[in-house]
Amino acid sequence: MTVPTMTAGASQVLGDRWLDITDPDVYRAGVPHGTFDRLRREDPISWWEERDGSGFWAVTRYRDVIDLNRDFKTFTSTQGIRLEEMDTEELEARKTLMELDPPEHTRLRRLVQGGFTRRMVASYEDAIRALATELLDEVLPRGRFDFTVDVARQLPLRMLGRLLGAPAEDYDWLVAHGDAMIGNSDPEFTAHVVDQTDTEAFRLMPFRSPSGVELFEYAQRLADARRAAPTGDVVSQMLAPTMDGEPLTDLEFNNFFTLMVAAGNDTTRYSLAAGLLALLDHPEQLAQLQARPELMPTAVEEMLRWSSVTMHFRRTATRDVEVHGRTIRAGDKVVLWWIAGDFDDAQFDEPFRFDITRDPNDHLAFGRGGPHRCIGEWLARLEMRVTMEELLPRLADVRVAGPVERLRSNFISGIKHLPVEVAVR
Repeated sequence: MTVPTMTAGASQVLGDRWLDITDPDVYRAGVPHGTFDRLRREDPISWWEERDGSGFWAVTRYRDVIDLNRDFKTFTSTQGIRLEEMDTEELEARKTLMELDPPEHTRLRRLVQGGFTRRMVASYEDAIRALATELLDEVLPRGRFDFTVDVARQLPLRMLGRLLGAPAEDYDWLVAHGDAMIGNSDPEFTAHVVDQTDTEAFRLMPFRSPSGVELFEYAQRLADARRAAPTGDVVSQMLAPTMDGEPLTDLEFNNFFTLMVAAGNDTTRYSLAAGLLALLDHPEQLAQLQARPELMPTAVEEMLRWSSVTMHFRRTATRDVEVHGRTIRAGDKVVLWWIAGDFDDAQFDEPFRFDITRDPNDHLAFGRGGPHRCIGEWLARLEMRVTMEELLPRLADVRVAGPVERLRSNFISGIKHLPVEVAVR
């Protein structure tokens, strides 16, 4: 059953209202907004069975997502932040700050947050602008290219490599392995598709991926070099003693480093790709932004809301609790769907209208209401703003030039290929 959006003046058809939100194949056609819309209206705390026999509660309203995310004592991250079931050994082996609650979460977060504050990130603008200019000088003369692969992937990749202090020749290798982990359900990125092959041999590695083994080995070599000769990069910060005098263990560092490689590139890449596609799908918005570049900050926020790349995070109930008449039992998985909350018409006026002037725009793309707000949010915003500021003024014309391909994943909403044809001014 396909239905149009229920809000007047909207710009998007919602689609089938009865899709399986657990099925990664569903997302190859786009986010199942029709299903999330039905759930918000009819069943905002809904129970979903999974193929492995487990199940979870899906939380789809904006206010509920914030309220439950804030209550980390009732809805803990310590049992995993994705749908995957893990035993005690796996949880311990794969633990990052994302799988910790305060005060342990706070201890680890302090190690790197200094490099990602709003003030510190602002100091990176010249470097990011130089990178963006260099990239666009390379690709725009071609006339036709894959925006995701040639621009949106490359800029955060190169900036992340600099922040980590990795050699430039390693950047592509690092991100390819990050792709294999984040894209562990997409056969384009890994030969070990997590729901189609036996990944038991890698169950103690991040995302059950063999790439975790190689990234762990790389992390240890980098750590040894930084311990011998510390620099001002993020890796050196991560290896410094914490406020209580205890440095990270090797396992903590390996997991932390691997998380940064995986998450530090993909989310910005896919937000950029989704942002450009939204502008191409709404040419009046593109024209307005080109005519009024001072709107770029609010445009970036709307691109972030529209894409909501990390679609959900899982929590686990620590006690019995009732929400909207549903009894969530201690030990139940509770999945907070950021992507659903960001299209809740109780929070956003005409949420399916892409509007670069939307203000306020308190979206959930970086998490909101709890301790786990994305540590790299200001860097992502800056990378998106600068890329668009450098790209759009150069374009006399731009259009989609082939099939738009999306990531096979129920976790990350990603446009992995966005072929475009451009004419430059």
